[in-house]
Amino acid sequence: MNQGEQLRLLHVISSIDATNGGPIEGVTRLAAQLKLQGHSIDVACLDDDVPNPPTDGAFQRVIRLGRGAGKYRFNLRLIQWLKAHADEYDAVVVNGLWQFHGAAVMLVLSRQNIPYFVYSHGMLDPWFNRTYPVKYLKKLLYWLAIERHVVKRAKSLVFTSETERILAKTSFPMYRASESVTVYGTAPAPATPITAKIVIPSDARDRRKIILFLGRIHEKKGCDLLVRAFAAIEGLRNDYRLVIAGPDDSGLVAQLREEATQLGIERDITWPGMIQGRDKWLLIRSADVFCLPSHQENFGIAVAEALACGVPVLITDKVNIWREIVDYGAGFASSDTLDGVIEVLQDWIRTSTPAKETMRASALACFNEKFHIDRVASSYLRIVAGRPDAVLEEAVS
Repeated sequence: MNQGEQLRLLHVISSIDATNGGPIEGVTRLAAQLKLQGHSIDVACLDDDVPNPPTDGAFQRVIRLGRGAGKYRFNLRLIQWLKAHADEYDAVVVNGLWQFHGAAVMLVLSRQNIPYFVYSHGMLDPWFNRTYPVKYLKKLLYWLAIERHVVKRAKSLVFTSETERILAKTSFPMYRASESVTVYGTAPAPATPITAKIVIPSDARDRRKIILFLGRIHEKKGCDLLVRAFAAIEGLRNDYRLVIAGPDDSGLVAQLREEATQLGIERDITWPGMIQGRDKWLLIRSADVFCLPSHQENFGIAVAEALACGVPVLITDKVNIWREIVDYGAGFASSDTLDGVIEVLQDWIRTSTPAKETMRASALACFNEKFHIDRVASSYLRIVAGRPDAVLEEAVS
């Protein structure tokens, strides 16, 4: 494939449900950018078909093949569909591991001699093995039987940071892969009137500044550390309130709210649930600072979205782009411990107003120079055009 030619591309993903987190958000933004350049992306997923499905102009079409059986989403319809249609595409990209869609692509495309690429999206990080040892044993068996072959036979296993690539090698035995590190990020924030702000009904009269968490509310995201750190800093709640926004896929919000009540800060935290579209961008713009105290994050799309709005970020050194944030002066980073989260919050509140304004400009510069969708699309096209080494050099430079 030549880089100048228009490409027809297929992404295969377990689900396009936005509540599942970053992968589909990244694919959607990428598809929209590639469409502007004359390329097209179809997406095949293991979601049930729905009457009058929502349309997304980013994709040429969405193929819903049915959820399939169990958490693994075993569904032979995907194999049948790939056999009939895979040769219509210039490249096929698998998003994520540990579910049936990757095995299906490997089985069909290996026999048809069609190259495919795998984006791991952080799913080979050893943190999961340490945190969930029982699941690790199940994954180990699946790795040895199937998933290592999915990775090995891919034309390239694609990582979104150099740190992610290094960590992946330590997760499972018999690891073999042709590797690439891609630039990753998102589209610029949409233009909105400077006076436009999101109004969360329960906080309509609260004029305090916002510390924002936005993302899936999951154990790995460290929301418990954020709640405890927010309670631990004396005087912080005079000037700040905490907004923890996002889908709760594990029943964690009830536990966190109970803990907030025990700490006496239940009135200082708002839980608006999942926020999308224009309201999401308004919420980010309304924040004084963004905080992601994650224990594991291969990239963090929400971090890039905050930077795109000129909002500084407070993260841990387990968010794999923390070095870029610190190097640009776009925020602070520390360890993924209670003391670490307290440290970055204190760093922020001790920063002078002029210095905060400088950090806001640095946040936007960091986004434009490192994580802008233009760079993402360019890096992606180099990979699917068969030049992963060029991407590796660009991404780690």
